[in-house]
Amino acid sequence: MIHAPEMAYKGGGFRPDAFKEIEALESSNFWFRSRNHLILWTLNRYGSGVRSFLEIGCGTGFVLSGLSHARTDMKLCGSEIFIAGLPYARKRVPSAELMQMDARCIPFLQEFDAVGAFDVLEHIPEDEAVLTQLYQSLKPGGLLLVTVPQHPWLWSATDERACHVRRYTTTELQKKVTATGFDVLRTTSFVSLLLPAMLLSRGRKSNHSDGSRIKAGDESNLSAELQLSKLLNTALYCVMGIERFLIRLGINFKAGGSRLVVARRPSRK
Repeated sequence: MIHAPEMAYKGGGFRPDAFKEIEALESSNFWFRSRNHLILWTLNRYGSGVRSFLEIGCGTGFVLSGLSHARTDMKLCGSEIFIAGLPYARKRVPSAELMQMDARCIPFLQEFDAVGAFDVLEHIPEDEAVLTQLYQSLKPGGLLLVTVPQHPWLWSATDERACHVRRYTTTELQKKVTATGFDVLRTTSFVSLLLPAMLLSRGRKSNHSDGSRIKAGDESNLSAELQLSKLLNTALYCVMGIERFLIRLGINFKAGGSRLVVARRPSRK
């Protein structure tokens, strides 16, 4: 289904040619796998009764695929502004209802038990308008799950290559979610134990050997930061597993490469 045909091939905020590149990395890369584990745990912890779920910006369907295997009780829907991403998602999750859609104009009203936007809002200048649309698409009492990249001081050519318009401050997303009308249930950083390594890596990749800055677009491809040796990838995955264990215990990290916010639309009184 196509809801915003004028943007299906030339919408902003991302490179449609990157879907193939990302799809080849997701299933093995420590970051995508770890984020999926965190999303699933969060949904089970705060939304055990959820029966319908909409993912905004579903890309190649990696998150939806994980949810489809773990939560067979849910009706899954996924939207993507670029129609080029939907064939990858269809291959991964043939049971999901997929659509081309602009997140700033969601054609659903009180339709879903839960909605998610995973590393999507940072691509959209009008993030508050998107949050309003997500609020309206949820049933009263519905659950919102959001992840975003965090800390403007981590900004690098990688962000520019990925078409980010911002990295969020520690409290920025929470304030915007609350202003929309949601009640925040949980917020924590993640990629926290790896933050020093991330900062070092970003600093190294943002400079040439002569000390001059790399310009946006100089990197060979969007996934350069995620192409790791098998040994390093496994080690980082294990560290993220420790971090996830601590989050399950109730620890909320103040700093980290990414932030998770869990919120609920208030129920009718």
